[in-house]
Amino acid sequence: MLLSIPCTLMRGGTSKGPYFHAADLPSDPAERDRVLLAAMGSPHARQIDGIGGGDTLTSKVVIVSPSSRPGIDIEYLFAQVSVETETVDTTPNCGNMLAGVGPFAIENGLVAATAPVTTLNIFNVNTGKVVEAVIQTPGGTVTYDGLARIDGVPGSGAPIQLNFRDAAGAKTGRLLPTGRLVDVIDGVEVSCIDFSTPLVFVPALAMGKTGHETKAELDADSKLKNRLESIRRQIALLAGLGDVRDKVLPKIALVASPQGRGVIASRYFTPWNCHSAYAVTGALCLAATTIIPGTVVQKLARPKPHDPLLVCIEQPAGTLEIRLQVSGDPGDTIPDIVSAGLIRTARPLFRGKVHVPLGEPGQAA
Repeated sequence: MLLSIPCTLMRGGTSKGPYFHAADLPSDPAERDRVLLAAMGSPHARQIDGIGGGDTLTSKVVIVSPSSRPGIDIEYLFAQVSVETETVDTTPNCGNMLAGVGPFAIENGLVAATAPVTTLNIFNVNTGKVVEAVIQTPGGTVTYDGLARIDGVPGSGAPIQLNFRDAAGAKTGRLLPTGRLVDVIDGVEVSCIDFSTPLVFVPALAMGKTGHETKAELDADSKLKNRLESIRRQIALLAGLGDVRDKVLPKIALVASPQGRGVIASRYFTPWNCHSAYAVTGALCLAATTIIPGTVVQKLARPKPHDPLLVCIEQPAGTLEIRLQVSGDPGDTIPDIVSAGLIRTARPLFRGKVHVPLGEPGQAA
């Protein structure tokens, strides 16, 4: 027997996966996770018996629900579904998939649209933080056509502005999860910052890399990945995140000075393989760290004198720009970053029902 569940497969930024209305999934988290594993076809390296794409960037799920919170229009829960294990992780957030939340909510009647744009306050259940999304809705209807281009995605689309507010300490409650700007792990100076997501930054040169390698080059270097994983696990303990061998947070990234027009260059890990572009939440954290004096990132950054709060990141697929907004005294040691924003695009790929076998996950693999 098959269980049929309405969903919309969408590309959000440089990721894609199914978007569900929370009311269409089991309310019990354990049962919900079993359904999501079956829907995606996990565990299986190719997710051949489900709609997952066999990659961390295409094995993501979005669950959207109405909100009764004051000032909030919609709520969003992100789930990273493991490809090869029976694991559904709701501890991280995904800013790329967030790009599709507003359009999905409008087109499914969860919120009303206005013209020419609709501005929504989205509560991220994973982090407890609020993100403002500005969706193009001429005539009160979502449009996906436009001239906005993002590196890592072919073609163009309607711009979706995402503004992450009060993002410091999104997961750990502290901008500096270890209490320090720099920690020395395995003889390497690193910085762990929690802004939108906790991320460990490692100077590429300290690992024998330039920070400008391709994804394929880094993925093929098992020694590097083992060293990064050792650093990540040790920082997690210092940050109070516990044993994270089976968890994706904190993420980890190599950083280097830019080669082109960027402010900083970086290679982001998911965390066990290099991202083909850059995660939005990771990019927000990296951008914020470029203006925090004393971090390993700030020492490598090359800010633009005419616009120091516009941070252009050089990443494997090209570049990604983040606009920061700060308040308080510019001379503060740690600036008060009140908002970080960027442009994404999104579009639906199909709408219908995913058919889920009622047996245990993995039986059909």
